[in-house]
Amino acid sequence: MAYEEINLNFKGYRRKVKISTLPEISAIYGVYTCTYDKKAGSVSLKKLIYIGEAQNLRKRIANHEKWEDWESHLNSNEIICFNYAKIDDLRERAEAAMIYRHKPPENTEYADNFPFDKTKITTDGQNALMTKTFTVERDD
Repeated sequence: MAYEEINLNFKGYRRKVKISTLPEISAIYGVYTCTYDKKAGSVSLKKLIYIGEAQNLRKRIANHEKWEDWESHLNSNEIICFNYAKIDDLRERAEAAMIYRHKPPENTEYADNFPFDKTKITTDGQNALMTKTFTVERDD
């Protein structure tokens, strides 16, 4: 493997009740605790709790085995919401870099070990609570 630069343009934020509107794409996604303002039709993000990757985003989130774990992070009046970035190649490497940098509480794999060569990640779009640009290197 060699040095890679990966750009992630995040879309979102979708609430649990809107999972059916997620695209069926290959993606990296973030799981957040948030509050929902019905009048404004917007969410306020509180905490990034999980980062994942999926070959089919909608199916993965709808059937994810960690729903109970995610919901254990909710405080009163909070809900789970998601953002996502389409990515076809290097999905696992991008996920590993994002987890290694952000260390969400529900991720264990990659939180303390980055097994890939030097990787630069740039995020934009709806990427609150995520670092805009960072570089990670293999832990030897």
